[in-house]
Amino acid sequence: MPSKTLPSLSRAEIASHNTSKSCYVTLGNNVYDVTDFLDSHPGGADLVLEYAGKDVADILRDETSHPHSDAAYEVLDESLVGYIASDKLRNGTAANGKATEADEDEEEARFDSKGRPVHPKTGMSCEEDLSKDTDFDTDYKTHKFLDLNRPLFPQIWYGGFSKDFYLDQVHRPRHYKGGESAPLFGNFLEPLTKTPWWLVPVFWLPPMLYGLYVAREGFDSAWKEAALWAFGFSIWSLLEYILHRFLFHLDYYLPDNRVGLSMHFLLHGIHHYLPMDKYRLVMPPTLFIVLAFPFWKLAHTIFWSDWSMGTAAFCGGITGYISYDLTHYFLHHQNLPLWYKQLKKYHLQHHFLDFENGFGVTTKFWDRVFGTELAPVIKAN
Repeated sequence: MPSKTLPSLSRAEIASHNTSKSCYVTLGNNVYDVTDFLDSHPGGADLVLEYAGKDVADILRDETSHPHSDAAYEVLDESLVGYIASDKLRNGTAANGKATEADEDEEEARFDSKGRPVHPKTGMSCEEDLSKDTDFDTDYKTHKFLDLNRPLFPQIWYGGFSKDFYLDQVHRPRHYKGGESAPLFGNFLEPLTKTPWWLVPVFWLPPMLYGLYVAREGFDSAWKEAALWAFGFSIWSLLEYILHRFLFHLDYYLPDNRVGLSMHFLLHGIHHYLPMDKYRLVMPPTLFIVLAFPFWKLAHTIFWSDWSMGTAAFCGGITGYISYDLTHYFLHHQNLPLWYKQLKKYHLQHHFLDFENGFGVTTKFWDRVFGTELAPVIKAN
């Protein structure tokens, strides 16, 4: 696991180490001093010096012209001298809407070839980056986090990761090749971890409609029931924001142990780690039953004098949840009308650019109210 005591180096400083007397290379966010290895390189020192002060990811991956064994990565591991300094984004990003002095002191932002800011924590600049296949071997050798070739949960449970390292890595999105789902448990439990989007309406619509049918007997007017249903439906957007911000993104309040990190990974971390996994985009019905029970009790506590009113309001909330989960899936995987395209851009920005803001999925309204709205991306001049 990377040490937190090593220094952060600017790109200009790294680029200056480009001679046989001091030769640095980078891989991912890591900086390596390979000066002592120059004379030992099988292809000669000149081949290494061609990449002095530069990133070596492409040449290490080039199996045809320049294959590298595990020994090459071991040499790099022994030569780690620091990390690329974090860059300041010029899009107003701040944790939960609050800027810090550290944010203000960071360097100017990095931008990609199209002038889009590259986030120092996610390493991405646009939503297309979310769908670029991850090289499993290179990613594991670079970051020493999870090997996408193997079941993920045992690696989280037995990995011994610190909370800071886990949170840094789980918010660097990866993409499983071919759009498939990465193995989570790798055994008979695997099918239970995958939920197709259509299961949400199939599972929840019948009991919601039945609840409205039963509650109807307690109303002398269909309009009263409709009003309670609409109340529950409108309240859902606030609950959606609260759950996303204060439960799914409990991040920095997690206990620093494997139980806390594993629970976080199963609940929401895996979604940020593999955001385009189409079978882990909507909530499994069993999990939502657990989350829905307190809101069933809340609805009937608020409307304690009338069971039918509480049930109608709860059914409205369930309808809001169905809309939320389907919207969430379509924002990731469907072409949408113009208004939804703006919402899609907003939500995917939460993944590739700023996971500490932008908690609304079906609406930006509560982000505006609570000061966590994602700022528009500003291109470099």
